[in-house]
Amino acid sequence: MDLEPRQPVTPNYDKFPKVEVPGCCLRGWEAVTTRLKEAMDTRKARRTVLTFECYSGVFIDEITRALSGAFPEALFLQSDEAFHDGEEIDRRVAPFNGGDDPVFGWLTRLRMQDFLDPEKITSMQERIGHSEVALVILIGPGASLIHPGDLLVYADLARWEAQLRMRRDEISNLGVENRGLKWSLQYKRAFFTDWRVCDKLKRELMDRWDFVLDTHQPGDPRMASGEAVREGLLEAARRPFRVVPFFDPGPWGGQWMRKVCDLDPEPENFAWCFDCVPEENSLLLDFDGTVMELPSINVVFHQPRELLGERVFSRFGAEFPIRFDFLDTMDGGNLSFQVHPLTDYIQRHFGMHYTQDESYYILDADEGAEVFLGLREGVDPEEMIDDLRTAQRGEKTFDDERFVARFPAKKHDHFLIPAGTCHCSGRNSMVLEISATPYIFTFKLWDWGRLGLDGLPRPINIERGIANIRWERDESWAKENLVNRIEPVASGDGWREERTGLHELEFIETRRHWFTGTVEHHTGGGVNVLNLIEGREAVVESPTGAFAPFVVHYAETFIVPAAVGSYTIRPHGKAVGTECATLKAFVRT
Repeated sequence: MDLEPRQPVTPNYDKFPKVEVPGCCLRGWEAVTTRLKEAMDTRKARRTVLTFECYSGVFIDEITRALSGAFPEALFLQSDEAFHDGEEIDRRVAPFNGGDDPVFGWLTRLRMQDFLDPEKITSMQERIGHSEVALVILIGPGASLIHPGDLLVYADLARWEAQLRMRRDEISNLGVENRGLKWSLQYKRAFFTDWRVCDKLKRELMDRWDFVLDTHQPGDPRMASGEAVREGLLEAARRPFRVVPFFDPGPWGGQWMRKVCDLDPEPENFAWCFDCVPEENSLLLDFDGTVMELPSINVVFHQPRELLGERVFSRFGAEFPIRFDFLDTMDGGNLSFQVHPLTDYIQRHFGMHYTQDESYYILDADEGAEVFLGLREGVDPEEMIDDLRTAQRGEKTFDDERFVARFPAKKHDHFLIPAGTCHCSGRNSMVLEISATPYIFTFKLWDWGRLGLDGLPRPINIERGIANIRWERDESWAKENLVNRIEPVASGDGWREERTGLHELEFIETRRHWFTGTVEHHTGGGVNVLNLIEGREAVVESPTGAFAPFVVHYAETFIVPAAVGSYTIRPHGKAVGTECATLKAFVRT
């Protein structure tokens, strides 16, 4: 299949976008340890406790080895000495871990303090207090709860890198040794417990950071002062920026992203790209040429009002409520036939306070592309449920022709998918998925009888799914309410604006702008998320010069913080003289 006529002649998608910020960043263990020595010397104290608070998944042993070489006389302590034993931690985590469910659990109420044994904490504190050495180094998750540190270093890690380490059997879950456990079960435990626990503590510590340590590249640490990092996060929250996308293969994956985004030729396919999911993605801060990688959720935690806006922050708290990602089935296969939980269900069963409403915007499509959306007219629920269960037992294939409505898909179509609507994208589509962010809550009803990349059947969630299907959403309802609900909004010299969704039951609204000239935008007091859906590149500018011109390329997703207010977008570079388009999403208020 030849994709070239529909794409830019050469790829220009930026896989490593950076935010240039003021300040200094050090690289390498020698520079890091030298700076720590200088900070200790400045204290002029008889003894220093150097505390390294670590996010779950950080390689503790590497930090210990590097520091022991630089500080051979120090007393080294690891926070896991104060943890409850593994059986007790498993017992405490169990209520949130979903039992035998291979995918789902309950958002934890635990805090880092619940992983630590008070008696062991006291014992470690006494060792520190009675020590005669000039330097005590305390390392690990929860270390700051044992001793706040005369100097506090926060060793950080993005969730995506943590997932890769799980896949390679390099790390365990918080407080236990389980690196041999299937990585998907490690991920589930981290999603519902570990990351929530670490994030709560991180937010409490951010204003106290003396230094921040980037631990993403083993053997190649980067460190900046806490002040410089906080200033960098503030800078990011006042200008347009992109997070670092990541790409992953899948059983239905396609070939579009490989060409357009200039990806590794080795994997068989690429199915997903998380192009804007701050909970999982990284943020690259460029300190005068030295780049530091941090979790992009740090911007949300430290600057929620600047980034999200007061109304969005009041509604969602320090969470980023909009997700943009890619689903590539070009020359691939159908997505799993699925449904997302209704709000009441996700609240009662998983502890989330909003659900995964979403939409499919078709960035590109080949001949025969279609979207499965809603049910055929007059479907008998019991007959469809029986058919799904029979298919799951392997006795037949699910009769999608009989039960599921289909709509042809072409480039720039927009399909709205409020929770409770049965759906999936068919093969030969490139989907920009715009959704709310509870992103693992997909109930697969049928997966076309195929295996996952691990050679095992992917989990099917028929019972959860049928509890959430809105059976009245049939073909005629979907056609009237969910397919290309495009309405003109406004137009001007060289531009026009359209509302493309989402459905009235969903809290996200999307606007599409076609333009050959300059388009004026305003955040309206809330965060905007945009993608350049047509045109080689465009430039985002401040009418008042509040931020430097920001160039975006075809298919790139970018964030415009609420604090930006007014901004403009126009064609740039080789796109000048051609028609471009952006799709913008924001929280409907």
